[in-house]
Amino acid sequence: MEIYPAIDLKDGKAVRLTKGLMETAKIYSDEPWQVAKRFEEMGARWLHLVDLNGAFAGEPKNLEQIRKIRENTDLKIELGGGIRDEDTIKRYLDLGIDRLILGSIATKKPQFVKQMAAKYPIAVGIDAIDGYVAVEGWAKTSQIEATDLAKEFAKSGVEAIICTDVGRDGTLQGVNVEFTLSIARASGIDTIASGGVRDIEDIKKLKATGEIAGVIVGKAFYEGRIDLAEAFEVAR
Repeated sequence: MEIYPAIDLKDGKAVRLTKGLMETAKIYSDEPWQVAKRFEEMGARWLHLVDLNGAFAGEPKNLEQIRKIRENTDLKIELGGGIRDEDTIKRYLDLGIDRLILGSIATKKPQFVKQMAAKYPIAVGIDAIDGYVAVEGWAKTSQIEATDLAKEFAKSGVEAIICTDVGRDGTLQGVNVEFTLSIARASGIDTIASGGVRDIEDIKKLKATGEIAGVIVGKAFYEGRIDLAEAFEVAR
């Protein structure tokens, strides 16, 4: 199981939100690339990177910081937030990003996502509120069940699904293992848990299922609740 330490970018800074609300942003670093470098030194192989401004604007908004992270680390990077068209995908791949995360557009235009997944390294972000897909930077809830959207991408070439329980995101309440499993089983695609990771016990629970491919660790690290070096050891 892979651990993906996370950096969320807002106005060029590394922040964490609670339940996806921009007004809850807590700044952890003015130099996100230094945080990424620290993750690499601790043993990370991947970085989960989100352009929060981009998620709301529908276009890249933190390119300078993304470029700095790419230039200063050898981490594999998956990136999401405001990726709505093929030109943006190409732009990020040219920048050296390893995998792009398509979120809101996966709900609106699943066929487009499948076409992109056939050509490029694509992950789908499925973010849910009470089991229903949240869109537009989690500002709205659709009428689509998260498991139904996951089924849509079975055998599509999508590399991974990142599923977030929005109600737990940034709350340190513990990860929703059952929700993650439901997405993994519905899709048959490598599924990465996100939202609410509290401590090393969450890593152990996810690993014990034998069915979950990865987990994103954000606030638990920033608030000193989890030792990443230990977490890497447990996961692998």
